[in-house]
Amino acid sequence: MKVSPSILAMDFSKKEEEILKIDQTDCEYIHLDVMDGIFVPNVTFDYNLIKDLNSKKIYDTHLMIEKPLSVINKYLEVSDYVTFHLEAEAKENILSFLKNKGNKKIGLSIKPNTKVEELNDFLEYLDLVLVMSVEPGFGGQKFMDIALDKIKYLKEQKTKKGYHYLIEVDGGINHETSKLCKEVGCEIVVAGTYIFKHQNYQEQINNLR
Repeated sequence: MKVSPSILAMDFSKKEEEILKIDQTDCEYIHLDVMDGIFVPNVTFDYNLIKDLNSKKIYDTHLMIEKPLSVINKYLEVSDYVTFHLEAEAKENILSFLKNKGNKKIGLSIKPNTKVEELNDFLEYLDLVLVMSVEPGFGGQKFMDIALDKIKYLKEQKTKKGYHYLIEVDGGINHETSKLCKEVGCEIVVAGTYIFKHQNYQEQINNLR
């Protein structure tokens, strides 16, 4: 299973040092949570910070913002994958965008109370599906088991219909919950506090796998 450390939990006063420490691990991704204070109550950073990060990892950007399609192209310029929320746009706009996305790597995310079946119309076009196992907006929350059935469903649909999306989970991830997610088909775990609040980042990444 692959690991995407969420920089939301890092010490931004030591940004360069923290990014270097992550780059020295063998994690595959770096997770970038963009929040606007509207779709979620918190506010973080925008594409300017992402552009200046200078990490060697795959940039896995998660837009927790209203009307993400109006700004998504900016984030695609500085990210490898960009994921936005199903709940943040009209479904017809999402479908139109996905059908014309070309080779852009696009993901969709759902909140804990959104039924996974609401993604059905979009799955064939997606490169990534992000299941939120906490309410988006803040780090350090407790994992919600409701995510496990969603991951299992997405794995079944992927296998049955030959879809190509990666299955990712974010929220309350530690060495115990990552194991539960892996068992039902998760391919990428996002972890912030679990990694950045520990001295040895590589050890924590190994524990998650």
